[in-house]
Amino acid sequence: MSDAYARAGVDQRAADAAVAAIVAELGRIDTGRESRQVLRSGHYANVLRIDERRGIALCTDGVGTKLALAEQLGRWEGVGIDCIAMNVNDVICVGAEPLAMLDYIAVPAADSEVLRAVAVGLRRGAELAGIEIPGGELAQLGDLVSGLDLVGACFGIVELSEMITGGRIEPGDAVIGLPSSGLHSNGYTLARRALADVPLDDERLGRPLGDVLLEPTEIYVRATLELLASPADVRGLAHITSGGLENLLRLGADVGYEIDDPLPVPPIFELIAELGGVPGEEMQRVFNMGCGFCCMVAAGDEEAALEVLRAHHPGARRIGAAAAGGGVAVG
Repeated sequence: MSDAYARAGVDQRAADAAVAAIVAELGRIDTGRESRQVLRSGHYANVLRIDERRGIALCTDGVGTKLALAEQLGRWEGVGIDCIAMNVNDVICVGAEPLAMLDYIAVPAADSEVLRAVAVGLRRGAELAGIEIPGGELAQLGDLVSGLDLVGACFGIVELSEMITGGRIEPGDAVIGLPSSGLHSNGYTLARRALADVPLDDERLGRPLGDVLLEPTEIYVRATLELLASPADVRGLAHITSGGLENLLRLGADVGYEIDDPLPVPPIFELIAELGGVPGEEMQRVFNMGCGFCCMVAAGDEEAALEVLRAHHPGARRIGAAAAGGGVAVG
């Protein structure tokens, strides 16, 4: 994906090849019956058919190396929100209502105060998303891990006839961007390397750098569920994570996207680019650059959709449109 990211320790090309190898092998699973999978691998979540009418949406994700900053600062509450957000924001992308998440926490040894703080964030994130956490797992792995790792697996339900896959997107459809709260939970390996010489109490961004970096990931579930319940013709939903706006290409439409009015770029991204010597094109590929979620709606429904979305995320606006061809062009 990027030279700077690879030098920081994340080789996205190698990761993509590894995922492809895993998916190819798992695709050979033979249960002795017809597969219940509804979607291809590579979407934000997959859906398993329960019956002719309903499906279960599911995904899994973690917080990543943002946890290293939480440990450095001794501030754990926000990462629970991150874990919820990274999962529910994926499940909602197929039009499913997230219902529950299971958490997995790996630690060298159990520390009740740290784990209580993590649980505070998990509770708050669950409330923001409207989900339950009915169970989970705590693993003490002193021989394997040196710090805390936090991962979730999220489950939702969707009417199969109302799934949102992106397959109906056509040229001219509006792309509406919802602002991010910052880095969210992606690109921290590169961000930490770029900002390694900046004290975490530095206030050049208007507040301590540590506060900016630990800002929890925005949760888009309630806004999206309300949009789906509205008369607007919602044709695609995209959680913008690592890979930036190229995440739009994970949807099932044979179109490209012209982003001619991107959302404002928060100053933290500009600082990373400046101090890390990261070119703009690479920044666009690694980070969300201020846009955490996108909704694709029929062109005639743009204003109706914005009215719904701005009630939850005031900075939402049309950032571009689907176009003939392929790829994502950011102007």
